[in-house]
Amino acid sequence: MKKLEAIIRPAKLGAVRDALAREGVLGMTVSDVKGSGPGEARTQCYRGVEYTVDFLPKIKVELVLDDHLAERAAQIVRSNAHTGEPGDGSTLLLPVDAVIRIRTGQRGTKAM
Repeated sequence: MKKLEAIIRPAKLGAVRDALAREGVLGMTVSDVKGSGPGEARTQCYRGVEYTVDFLPKIKVELVLDDHLAERAAQIVRSNAHTGEPGDGSTLLLPVDAVIRIRTGQRGTKAM
């Protein structure tokens, strides 16, 4: 099993969620996060005072998937979150040793 973590633009969440659902990926965790990357800091002006915005709002999507689906899901996230502009985000694929459902104690793919 693999864990897919993706940091994407908030405006792209709907497209990513819908594309993953079409592939049968329905369970995910979504969090509002803030982040920064190379070249993402912006200068803005509020009431005549300039200030730098270092951390921009992002969405973190987390999924636990079977190995055979993980690469496909990462590709789906990339193609649906891509704008070509700085700040599109990133994905991580991490190994998962075990998944255990709290309610039943089921392990592995049955627990997902």
